[in-house]
Formats: sequence, C-alpha cells, structure tokens
Amino acid sequence: MSDTKVSTFLAEHPKMTGVLFTTLLLLSQSGAVSAAQCASNNGP
Repeated sequence: MSDTKVSTFLAEHPKMTGVLFTTLLLLSQSGAVSAAQCASNNGP
C-alpha cells in the first residue's frame, strides 16, 4: 500500500488510528517481555 492509500483510509476511519497505535504499542512491549524471559540466568 502506498502512503496516500493509508492516509486516505485513516482519514476515513479515524478510530483505526487508535487501533493501529495500540497494536503497535502492544507488539513493541511483547518483544521486550520475550527478551527479558530469554535473558534470565538460573545459575550453575
């Protein structure tokens, strides 16, 4: 999709801007949580 199609879609559906923002926020947080779980060290 080109930028004009995305911006036109978001202009026609303003609630989708919030949905996209929330989805990206949750995805970015889940990556940090996964990295923190993998980095744990149980020791010898």
